[in-house]
Amino acid sequence: MNLFAEFLQVIRGAVEDAAAAQGIAAPMDLSRLTAEPPREQAHGDIASNAAMVLNKAFGQPPRVLAEAIAARLRGHADVAEVTVAGPGFINLRLKLHVWPRVVSAVLAEADRYGRSELGGGRKANVEYVSANPTGPLHVGHVRGAVFGDALAQLLTEAGYVVTREYYINDAGAQVDVLARSAYLRYLEALGEPIGEIPPGLYPGDYLKPVGEALAREFGASLRDKPETSWLPVVRGMAMDMMMALIRDDLAALNIRQEVFFSEKSLHESGEVAEAIADLRAKSLVYQGSLPPPKGEMPEDWEDREQTLFRATAFGDDSDRPLLKSDGSYTYFASDVAYSRNKITRGYKELIYVLGADHGGYVKRLQAIAAALAGEGSVDVIVRLCQLVKLYRAGQPVRMSKRAGEFVTLREVVDEVGPDVVRFMMLFRKNEAPLDFDFAKVTEQSKDNPVFYVQYAHARTCSVIRNAAEEGLVLTGKPDFSLLADEAELALIRRLAEFPRLIEAAAGAHEPHRIAFYLYDLAGDFHALWNKGKDSPQLRFILKEKLELTRARVALLRAIRYVLANGLRILGVRPAEEM
Repeated sequence: MNLFAEFLQVIRGAVEDAAAAQGIAAPMDLSRLTAEPPREQAHGDIASNAAMVLNKAFGQPPRVLAEAIAARLRGHADVAEVTVAGPGFINLRLKLHVWPRVVSAVLAEADRYGRSELGGGRKANVEYVSANPTGPLHVGHVRGAVFGDALAQLLTEAGYVVTREYYINDAGAQVDVLARSAYLRYLEALGEPIGEIPPGLYPGDYLKPVGEALAREFGASLRDKPETSWLPVVRGMAMDMMMALIRDDLAALNIRQEVFFSEKSLHESGEVAEAIADLRAKSLVYQGSLPPPKGEMPEDWEDREQTLFRATAFGDDSDRPLLKSDGSYTYFASDVAYSRNKITRGYKELIYVLGADHGGYVKRLQAIAAALAGEGSVDVIVRLCQLVKLYRAGQPVRMSKRAGEFVTLREVVDEVGPDVVRFMMLFRKNEAPLDFDFAKVTEQSKDNPVFYVQYAHARTCSVIRNAAEEGLVLTGKPDFSLLADEAELALIRRLAEFPRLIEAAAGAHEPHRIAFYLYDLAGDFHALWNKGKDSPQLRFILKEKLELTRARVALLRAIRYVLANGLRILGVRPAEEM
């Protein structure tokens, strides 16, 4: 049941009736009409912008049109009152008999409540994390990992067919640097002194197990071989072990991606060459020179003729090089081939979760898809995740992967647990910086959102257990009309918002909305709980009033379902005891 979707259809019907009454026969675009909770509950239960987005089609001032639409809504069986406010908002207050239907729907749909067919089976590819396979994941990767995973689940709940994907950057120079770094650890494992790790190599101790594994498998046989012989061997083992480490790190956060796609495979299969050939066939590749970059000049910039993709024809800021001066492919050429591969696999939404420093990739990724598939054929959505600042004992923790001194993802997860990490990473919009304070995320108070929400779920479980332990027979159909206190009705109104919220969050690709909603729902629940402390007649279990107890315990079950369903989207385990 989606109460707001149902009333959107009612409002559309009233609009069509008003149009017919005024002799407006031309079809109107009703796609911009909304039915949503008003900003203030005092204004009613549902607000619509219908009059403000259709006033031009009707040729009337918004308030005049709003009154005409409102007149047709006042006779609806579920509507108690319709008012027109401000510039032309239409506010509906629903009759009390509507709210029992909401609770019944939650209980009937249970763990399916809130799911939607918004996506209609549309194939979406969510690529996230995709960290260079040169070491363990650090806290800087956590936010994108959690955001991407929650977004994938959100889209799944909204009716999309979603693939969770990790792009392995295993074709660049960094994997050769990894191999040379691992080779030093191999020599160390053989007992040779290696001294300080030379600049430009990875100094982290996480490579010691790689060196030891190489020594066990190859003994001293690699020591006297030239680099051209040992490099591919060491690179292969180091890559495998780093990816195993990364998979383990992700599993600690309950993240399991279905596809790990190798950049190197695009070169070995010839897909990079094929992608460039496709662009050439469309006259989108040419030989030319680029103007110097604005700002500080990069040391490796060359004023020379290059093989370029006409990215500016599709909204990018600059045309993009496809070949380096030595004739090898650029990283951008791999991006072209990778996008082509995704499009060939049938995805209609290509979603990229990137770090904030990758803002320049947005237009180029959109340009690639438009060139390969045709403009409007594939949607490219890029979400950028801002930095996480980690604090310990009030002091910021410095992170530097290059120096080999960084806080790993596993250290954070092992200290506070995956549920805390996941919820807190989503309790702020991805575009805003986030401070993660170990003290705050583990305190038991309203100021700790994850505790506040988990505590609400645990409390519902506790009351339901207590009712069973006291031998109360609560079978039979509850009479939800007995739930008449304003705090109870506020909770039911909040439950009614959940299906609409999932569709809105999925459409905007913003999983943080779910975390915010759960915090508000928990707040409504705790308010009712506290009210029961002061007013015994509002407690959930009243042995002398079995019918009322049956209705209230059923409401608790509905709240528990919605809390659990929302936490499932975030990838957080609902707590049953605290």
